[in-house]
Amino acid sequence: MQIPAGVQCRGGQLLRGGISGYRGVGMRLVFQWLCLVAGAAVCVPADEPVVKPPVAMQQPHTVDFHGKILQDPYFWLKDKTNPEVIRYLEAENAYRESVTKHLEPFTEVLYQEMLSHIKQTDLGVPVREGGYWYYSRTEAGRQYPLYCRRQGSMEAAEELLLDVNVLAEGQKFMSAVPAGVSDDGRFYAYLTDITGFREYYVSIRDLTTGKLVEDRFVKAAGFEWAADNRSVFYIVEDEAKRAYRLFRHELGQPVSSDVLVYEERDELYTLAIERTRDKKYLIRTSESSTTTEQHFLDSATPTADFRLIAARREGVEYAVDHRDGRFHIRTNLGGAVNFKWMTCDVSQCESVHWRDFEEVRPSVFLEGLSLFRDFAVIEEREAGIPQLRVHDFGSGAAYRVSFPEPSYTVGLSANPEFDADTVRFTYTSLVTPASIYAFNLKTQERQLLKATEVPGGFEAGNYVSERIEATAPDGVRVPISLVYRRGLVRDGKAPLYLYSYGSYGFSTEPVFSASRLVLLDRGVVFAMAHIRGGSDMGYQWYLDGKLMKKKNTFTDFIACADHLVQQRYGARERLAIEGGSAGGLLIGAVLNLRPDVCRVAHLAVPFVDVINTMLDESLPLTVQEFLEWGNPKEPEAGRYMLEYSPYDNIARKDYPAILVTTSLNDSQVLFHEPTKYVARLRAMKTDGNVLLLKCNMDAGHGGASGRYESLREQAFEYAVLLEQLGIGR
Repeated sequence: MQIPAGVQCRGGQLLRGGISGYRGVGMRLVFQWLCLVAGAAVCVPADEPVVKPPVAMQQPHTVDFHGKILQDPYFWLKDKTNPEVIRYLEAENAYRESVTKHLEPFTEVLYQEMLSHIKQTDLGVPVREGGYWYYSRTEAGRQYPLYCRRQGSMEAAEELLLDVNVLAEGQKFMSAVPAGVSDDGRFYAYLTDITGFREYYVSIRDLTTGKLVEDRFVKAAGFEWAADNRSVFYIVEDEAKRAYRLFRHELGQPVSSDVLVYEERDELYTLAIERTRDKKYLIRTSESSTTTEQHFLDSATPTADFRLIAARREGVEYAVDHRDGRFHIRTNLGGAVNFKWMTCDVSQCESVHWRDFEEVRPSVFLEGLSLFRDFAVIEEREAGIPQLRVHDFGSGAAYRVSFPEPSYTVGLSANPEFDADTVRFTYTSLVTPASIYAFNLKTQERQLLKATEVPGGFEAGNYVSERIEATAPDGVRVPISLVYRRGLVRDGKAPLYLYSYGSYGFSTEPVFSASRLVLLDRGVVFAMAHIRGGSDMGYQWYLDGKLMKKKNTFTDFIACADHLVQQRYGARERLAIEGGSAGGLLIGAVLNLRPDVCRVAHLAVPFVDVINTMLDESLPLTVQEFLEWGNPKEPEAGRYMLEYSPYDNIARKDYPAILVTTSLNDSQVLFHEPTKYVARLRAMKTDGNVLLLKCNMDAGHGGASGRYESLREQAFEYAVLLEQLGIGR
């Protein structure tokens, strides 16, 4: 397993229970007047109330960029060990608190309303593995989940594996990731990060004694059990947080005796380790965003050597799983842009021996392939709609699973047992809360195991979802998913909220969010733009929104915003736009291109200082992401990136109201990017609209770690943005 999926990039969509939303302004004379003085970032006279926002000190710093001199007077803000940097962040936080003080009652209303839609004491759907039923549960008033199991049946006594609330005691931040049990069910591994900087340490508990046999013994970016129940494999990061070394550790032995199994020396590549679904093999993966190389090892002989499957070849991606002596491979070999299914014998696994398992369907994007004893379940996407397809190995027959709505999101849930005729999948849409089904692969019968309960009077019939299309400047049709409360009058007056992401091939999925109900119930039309840069319409959709085609991402989004207004779903002056992480780059670029596109914008942990970040190869993720954005040291790529870099294109003109959120310990988009962005924007913009920076001084890329604190952050962001849309209660 790898540390939380999607973290190895400047992105990972910030969805917090769906798509989070944000809004903003206010004013209160509580803080202190801040001004610029020589040698200090801010000057804070003792008893003076705030009448202006903080002003960041400017220090000369230039970059010679392909013959063009770039001025970066806020370069100094990248050093969080500098007390003046912390002082400036605290000043921004205090200013934001002062000018939004009047929103506290509204924020509390939103928080309580959002809380009313959550079942605080809840039980996850139990999953069977190795004679036990594993599940998580939450308790009202407690921030974090509890992980448990019962032997044989759910009527047996509960065995508490991990109470994250106990781990979190005395910590300002806590992220805990279960890493699974040994094959014999005796040892339980989990990883914890108490910084927010994605610094996960491994702990292992002996469930027969309840005692820790390993307590945060190593910092790891990946972890997997071997079949001998004593050996574990873990991956460590380099100083730039690139997963690059694989070690083998034996329980109870000192870390100093751990064996270095492999080191990935190419900085474009990262390492991963996992087991095949039948647990027969360990798979070691070296991958860039365009190329893959995998090795395999019999998990019962962890001290043996890994064997190569297929050597890396630029542009060829693949992923293997195992069944009955053969590898099944999802790959783009041979120019299969949307990927295809191939197989080979384990004894002859070089790519020259790979053979197509089924007819290639160029219009269908093969997203995932999960093997079971008698069946394979294929996750694929056609015309932008996700599908589940089942293949029967015995008969060779295949069929698709049907779903009731025209627009939805579906994917396989936890299915740890290989010898299974029933699989679980999760289904949701903009109006349907997430529901977990058990699906019989033989009879095609389905059973609803759990539909997420949404208290507080929610009725799905009160809401309407649509899927429409806008036309991009180059004529491409860009889908938009919409949801709003039934009874909407399309008179062009409603408040609008438009979200998107558009990077790394991550699709923007139409999923239900209970917290979003506070928007819909106040008349907001919520929209998601399925823009290029994601793989919403297939892998080519992603390729058409990266590198030298990245600007398509921004113009697609603008086209969607304009289309919503033109079709009278809402008013331009009541439009909020939002994007997080790499989606923050999207919003920053859009605001420079068309600052009149909206009334208010929220940039969450935004990747906005593109040139400086991508020039600094010591920063986390930079080198690996040359294949996503381009290498700015190359003249053509550098000039293109400079044309859209949000920080570098801030101009002396009017901008809408803007809320920027960040975290001091973010490891993916370092805090200084949004901080510098706000500092420059304050100095350059010519309007009187509010500009707020909210920096969580204790968290990482995902914000507050506790579920209640995370919800409070979201309520604040909603309150700020809703006020700008003319909604204050």
